[in-house]
Amino acid sequence: MSKIVILGGGESGVGSAILAQAKGFDVFLSDSGVLQDKYKTELEQHGIAYEEKQHSTDIILSATEIIKSPGIPNYSPLVKQAIEKGIPILSEMEFAKRYTSAKMICITGSNGKTTTTSLIYHILKSAGLNVGLGGNIGRSFARQVAEDEFDYYVLELSSFQLENMYTFKADIAILLNITPDHLDRYDHDMQKYIDAKMRIVQNQTEDDAFIFWEEDPIISKEIEKLTSAAKQYKFADHKTDHVAAYLEDNKISIKTPKSVFNMEQDLLALTGTHNLYNSLASGITAKLLDISDENLRQSLSDFQGVEHRLEKVAKVRGIQFINDSKATNVNSCWYALQSMKAKVVLILGGTDKGNDYSEIEELVKNKVHALIFLGVDNSRLHKFFDGKVEKIEDAGSMKEAVEKGYALANEGDTVLLSPCCASFDLFKNYEDRGNQFKEYVRKL
Repeated sequence: MSKIVILGGGESGVGSAILAQAKGFDVFLSDSGVLQDKYKTELEQHGIAYEEKQHSTDIILSATEIIKSPGIPNYSPLVKQAIEKGIPILSEMEFAKRYTSAKMICITGSNGKTTTTSLIYHILKSAGLNVGLGGNIGRSFARQVAEDEFDYYVLELSSFQLENMYTFKADIAILLNITPDHLDRYDHDMQKYIDAKMRIVQNQTEDDAFIFWEEDPIISKEIEKLTSAAKQYKFADHKTDHVAAYLEDNKISIKTPKSVFNMEQDLLALTGTHNLYNSLASGITAKLLDISDENLRQSLSDFQGVEHRLEKVAKVRGIQFINDSKATNVNSCWYALQSMKAKVVLILGGTDKGNDYSEIEELVKNKVHALIFLGVDNSRLHKFFDGKVEKIEDAGSMKEAVEKGYALANEGDTVLLSPCCASFDLFKNYEDRGNQFKEYVRKL
């Protein structure tokens, strides 16, 4: 019997283990950290062997194939040993795709992935399609392949997930943008990160679609090298030749081979330039899948948005608090600041991934009158921002950051949590960071 070893026991790993067992493999799951109780219970209920707080190298290196969590880099010593032994290393996506013939709608980009993925899922589900949501969001794709029968999957794919996908093919691939992110994972070599993102189009044929932002300078350069046969659909914030979706006279227009769709921009649920792009990409996808104009219009106008992404928490004595904890890179924070109308008290900081803060420097000077650095080590932030904003304070906890934000803000201001950084120095993840922000705002 073929043996599959799963490295990492989060949602992705446990979902992969359940699918591998359902397909008759001998399965072993290994995690160097502590597994959540709910996952331990599940593994035990399925009779799947596992270990935590260690990696038993001899068992792992006896695998026929290894499915690894996207969080584990290919350069980790254990993965390198497996590669040297010739053991194939797969992502959950690559493995699960073997067992479904459903249509794959795949979204990647440095920013906007979760919002666009959630919006496309909302459109398809509202239109009555039998559709699953997975990848970097929600329930594990592998788990759904094991337990459900969907005709379509809308998958958010990070660069980490794309790294170990080889035969996987997207029927519709969406690339929103590429800006510096996770460079610590890619030897601070931007091209390696770009190459991982561009894997979204691998294996596509002339029957498939590739949707992308026309004005992204990096994508434009990569498109010239591309040999993909997929049909290309571009979106932009204004009309130009060969653009499938654009804004003109405060209306969005989406043109696909079979239809032309128009809608007033004011009716879109999502606001801001970045969200215009997310809506345009989602609209092209919907029309390629023959969603009716009526259903598309309804879904684009009633979408609720994504938690921890420009989420309005509360107004306290005229001060608006906004949770953008999902902004784990500088470009995300740029979008958040760009959409702010009021003066801002900005909460920044966390685990710095090699950030270049010059991208937000002008916006900070123009819109931000106070900065709060929330992190274990704020030295890089101080080095860049000291002297550029009139008030700068440090906070060692979310409670302190929220209270300082409230004290520094004037009536009519916005206190914005848009950290630019990963959350692992003080929080479990960006959700924990965002939830704590909301909790302490509500206690003001």
